[in-house]
Amino acid sequence: MKIRLGTRASTLARTQSGWVAEQIQQMHPEVSVEEVLIDTVGDQDQETPLHEVGAPGVFTVEVERALAEGKVDLAVHSLKDLPIVQPPELVIAAIPPREDPRDAWVSSRYPGLVDVPPGATVATGSLRRSSQILHRYPHLVVEGIRGNVETRLRVHAERGDAGVVLACAGLHRLALKDSIRCAISTTEVTPAPAQGALAVEIRSDDTALAEVVGFLDDPITRICVEAERELLGALGGGCHLPVGALAVVSGDHLSLCGVIGLPDGSRLVRLGLEGSATSSREIGQQLAKLIRKAGGDEILQILDESLGLG
Repeated sequence: MKIRLGTRASTLARTQSGWVAEQIQQMHPEVSVEEVLIDTVGDQDQETPLHEVGAPGVFTVEVERALAEGKVDLAVHSLKDLPIVQPPELVIAAIPPREDPRDAWVSSRYPGLVDVPPGATVATGSLRRSSQILHRYPHLVVEGIRGNVETRLRVHAERGDAGVVLACAGLHRLALKDSIRCAISTTEVTPAPAQGALAVEIRSDDTALAEVVGFLDDPITRICVEAERELLGALGGGCHLPVGALAVVSGDHLSLCGVIGLPDGSRLVRLGLEGSATSSREIGQQLAKLIRKAGGDEILQILDESLGLG
């Protein structure tokens, strides 16, 4: 069997898809994997803030289209980039074990966000990170930044920012772990839904390939990201919505934390909910309702009016 694996051309995307290809070939030596690079809207425009680019799936639509049209057989995504609603002809066949879901603080001068002096600039292109950082540290200034991981590391240093916030998972996968000054506590900045998780996507009717890649699926990771993405969907569904969510499974118990805030940090709601791990989607829906009632609806309305994100 030969598998055409579709992926974005960034170093991180190719590293992630390369890992999946390696796992498949180790498990199935008779299978060959051909990498197919696909350009996406998010890669073509690395200047415009992501929330201004427009339609959801700026890093995934072209890859999914190639998969649906039969130009590739399998696609590997960062799951946090995938829109909540999937095309009916596609399915996530496997979600491998999750990398560290936390955000990372990268700085040559300050050990952590708490140590950054008033008026100093923190670099991030994420409304989610901005809302939580400025809510906790209103004396700081957040400066937008775009580009791949290597570009953001270079630009923040050239600008003289106090530091930059990136995902631990990406830095780990790129062997840049040494650049991390500290992993940011999830109570300080709650990660994006499904951050650190990969999605192995195939066509829904490709039962043969489903059997080949099924071994990659990690049930615990799937349960956690289903809860997180269910919460995001119940709050509006956009992957650029300033929403954080993190689920943790212990035995048959699931704990879910969710947060939504305004990008300037002026308003923020953070709540948690616990329940049975077998009810992950229901917990996500229930927590979203609680967040809405606690002020989330007002935040969503403001986001819609100001940024078109509600």
